[in-house]
Amino acid sequence: MSQDLWLQNYDAACRQAQEIAENIHERNRLQRTGGNTAKLNMTLRASLQKLKQNIAQLRETLIRASAQRHIMQAEADRRQNLVDDLATREARLKASFNGEISEAEPARSSLMTGGHGSGPGVNPWLVNESEETRGLGFGEIKHQQQQIIEAQDAGLDALAAVISRQKQMGQEIGNELDEQNEIIDDLAQLVDKTDGRIKNETHRVKLLDAKSASCGECFASVEQL
Repeated sequence: MSQDLWLQNYDAACRQAQEIAENIHERNRLQRTGGNTAKLNMTLRASLQKLKQNIAQLRETLIRASAQRHIMQAEADRRQNLVDDLATREARLKASFNGEISEAEPARSSLMTGGHGSGPGVNPWLVNESEETRGLGFGEIKHQQQQIIEAQDAGLDALAAVISRQKQMGQEIGNELDEQNEIIDDLAQLVDKTDGRIKNETHRVKLLDAKSASCGECFASVEQL
């Protein structure tokens, strides 16, 4: 599995800082023994400037990745701590180069490890790691992060499916209500028509009753005559 580019650049900056610490130690040794330090001083100035630029690039890339949500917030915070720690060591290396602090304050091992003991083969600049990532390599950390992202994506997909189904059900219910409303409107119109017919028939029956009564009176009068 390929390693995260940001972590690759961070690891390279850590190795660069270690090399600067070694060169400062060698420069100081030459100074004590009366050796020529001009070449080392020139190399150290260029290396310190390059390290500062690399740290700035790490910050810029991290801010962009965090803003675009390419990494989780917890991982962004962890990387921010790593960059801050590396920037602190860059400042201490620069101060040591300028003679503002001696190797005994801090010692050479402190410059290389940030004040924490480290065994052979362990990156001494990796500090403030969480329990979840402690002891893991960069590839393993990336794989762990990818698994978390995939699990979150799967959860979001499931939630989206539920929401889509609920939306579909809502549309179906809405369509059914529209159909029921149309049926109710048709029934109301039918009831109105039926009621009108009943009223008309009732009126006609009353007229017939009235006519029948009139005819009956006429027949009665004729018979009396």
